[in-house]
Amino acid sequence: MARRAHGEGSIYQRRDGRWTAYLRDGYKNGKPHKKYVYGATQREVRKKLESLKRDLAQGLPVDFERQTVGQFLDRWLVDVVRSRVRPKTYESYEMHIRRHLKPQLGHHQLTKLAPDHVQAMMNEQLASGLSPRTANYTRSILRSALNQAVRWGHVARNVAKLTDPARERRTEVRPLTPEQARAFLDAARGHRLEALFTVALAIGLRQGEALGLRWEDVDLDAGLLRVRHTLQKLEGEWQFVETKTERSRRTINLPPVSVTALREHRLRQDQERSIAGPKWGNFNLVFPSSRGTPLDGSNVTHRLQRLLEESRLPRQRFHDLRHCCASLLLVQKVPMRVVMEILGHSQIALTMNLYSHVMPALEHEAARLMDEILTTGR
Repeated sequence: MARRAHGEGSIYQRRDGRWTAYLRDGYKNGKPHKKYVYGATQREVRKKLESLKRDLAQGLPVDFERQTVGQFLDRWLVDVVRSRVRPKTYESYEMHIRRHLKPQLGHHQLTKLAPDHVQAMMNEQLASGLSPRTANYTRSILRSALNQAVRWGHVARNVAKLTDPARERRTEVRPLTPEQARAFLDAARGHRLEALFTVALAIGLRQGEALGLRWEDVDLDAGLLRVRHTLQKLEGEWQFVETKTERSRRTINLPPVSVTALREHRLRQDQERSIAGPKWGNFNLVFPSSRGTPLDGSNVTHRLQRLLEESRLPRQRFHDLRHCCASLLLVQKVPMRVVMEILGHSQIALTMNLYSHVMPALEHEAARLMDEILTTGR
């Protein structure tokens, strides 16, 4: 059998079914030095091997087998994540990598990272008091990064996939009842944020969507509201960014109660703008501060909870108004597909899973209606 020439490379299949290729790259410390690439098929590995040969021929650096997890994550953030996700998501990824992944895994060589390293990190996070949800989110970020490392041929497998996620306890959704929702709107009457709470409750906007609404997005004569962006604070500055998903960009029919609240709100806002004069913020927001500047989400939530407490109603997050909207729609027998479109969910399964607590009441009503159909006239 002919001996392979220097730089020719070799391809073989491993016992686990994956394919590996290596390329001889001279000698280091008197020993033959090899560079490896990995793939799911022989064809994939052959392409990576040819790419590796070209890089070597052009003198490009390919010594990725010595890079650390921290070095790879830094590169992944810049080369992949920044151009693919929304700015707020990028900030979240960067923060979790800086606070959790790099301190505990960053020193490992990428090619030597093992499943037990990742599992130990998660166990330590949980032991330190970090929530299971945060631990799983950190694992999810690492898993996405290692998927890219596998595609680039830097590692043979994604070790994060071989670990067990932390067990999360699903929080039971307890939205306001129809009677409580009416009591809440009665209590909010005359409040500066009455229209905001009314709209959030009536059509289930996310907080970022509601606070990012501009008057050009609202047609009160037609009773329509368009969700096109959200308002987020990025690097200390307020910015309008794309909605969470393509489905989130939607046009919603406003119920008359919301149209009335918005008309009254606009009259009050005109008075505030007149008082503020040139100091009024140039954002054209539907729900700004008394000076026309964006509202802080946490302050809005505090005002909501104070109003609920004064009204002796159950404590709610702002996002719970969205849950209440969905529950009220479903109880009124609005089709699940329509509820999905109003809320801007990407999949109907998400809507069904989130609001499964409403299903028993709907099933009871379905049984009553079926009985009525089958027994009428007997």
